[in-house]
Amino acid sequence: MKLELRRIHIKDIQFGNETVVKDGILTINQEELVNKLKEDKRIKEVKVDLARPGEKVRIIPVKDVIEPRVKIEGEGNGFPGVTTKMAQVGSGKVNVLYGAAVVTVGDIVGFQEGVIDMWGEGAKWTPFSKTYNIVVDIKPVEGLAPHTHEETVRLAGLKAAEYIGEAGRNIEPDEVLVYEMGSHAEESKKYPDLPRVLYVEMLISQGLLHDGYIYGVNSQLILPTLLHPNEELDGAVISGNCVAACDKITTYQHQNNSVILDLYEQHGKTINFLGVILTPELTTLEGKFRTCDYTAKLCKTLGADGVIISEEGYGNPDSDLLMICKRLEKEGIKTVLITDECSGWDGMSQPLADTTEEAVAVVSTGNVSHVIKLEPADKVIGDINAITTLAGGWEGCLKEDGSLQCELNAVIGSTSEIGYHNCTVKLY
Repeated sequence: MKLELRRIHIKDIQFGNETVVKDGILTINQEELVNKLKEDKRIKEVKVDLARPGEKVRIIPVKDVIEPRVKIEGEGNGFPGVTTKMAQVGSGKVNVLYGAAVVTVGDIVGFQEGVIDMWGEGAKWTPFSKTYNIVVDIKPVEGLAPHTHEETVRLAGLKAAEYIGEAGRNIEPDEVLVYEMGSHAEESKKYPDLPRVLYVEMLISQGLLHDGYIYGVNSQLILPTLLHPNEELDGAVISGNCVAACDKITTYQHQNNSVILDLYEQHGKTINFLGVILTPELTTLEGKFRTCDYTAKLCKTLGADGVIISEEGYGNPDSDLLMICKRLEKEGIKTVLITDECSGWDGMSQPLADTTEEAVAVVSTGNVSHVIKLEPADKVIGDINAITTLAGGWEGCLKEDGSLQCELNAVIGSTSEIGYHNCTVKLY
């Protein structure tokens, strides 16, 4: 497969009479976007706002972040199996509005999630303080069942990204990134002496507000699945979980999975990158044994010498992470884990809910319980009171002057377990 991601660098965003890109400025027809989303009769109201890096703007409660794109050559525009008909993605040419992001906000069933500050202390903790954000606030009609409510909000964000992405269809890119990889046989023939490395990406798969989707299939329903890395970079995997903002993998982060990009960078140089195994994180003991055994079997069958495993979430999924590690190491497959820690406000608590002596190589992406103070915003997009029902927030964490005190738990992408940020820990 050969995939070209053709980046059009976005330098600013604004509202206007048409949705276009010119000289790096993305202009959006606000009314047209709203009308497009309200074609879904389950949506009662849509508000669209803009947030730029450096502005004293707070966005809350965030549901998902999506990168606007358009496929200009090849199969599978948009998100196949979800917003468009099923198609095999991973090859062709994609024009990317690089630097822009669709951010969805609004009540979602019961749980709330996510803060993005575009300036100050909060900005340094989230990667989405650096993107030009089109914020879509979605209010569904009353009386929807919880799963329908969640689906309505999730699909609205994806459709907004597709609509905006069309503005880049006929624009020449500023940068072209090429990702090409043949079959295992072809790559092994080219690089017979390089260690064979797989990436196991764990996905939250635990029910309403705790699910990922692969070609539209809920990850609860799959066995561990092998993907060509280009498929994830090309929209095959989307986010559907809305609980712990710090380490959820947003759709944007799937589209730009940093582990995949780093492994691609070393492919043919220091490693032979074999691909991605998507592994569901289930809640039952039987489910954990099934998926962890199956993951280890796939890694062994594919002849992996080494495996990198990234987690999504913490607590319950820690068991899956360590179970896979134990099985692989016992098969002689060297394993590196990427996880965040839940170590308490003082950082002294046990960081993971489980452990195993085979876990000898672990990359930490930070402590989700670390407490930060966020100054008052000049403008809040969404509902500031949602902070009290976010993971990482609590009654009283919103101060009278509009400032917040919360855990990193509440900040989107702050401890990303695919390394999509710069947060880790220090050893003393």
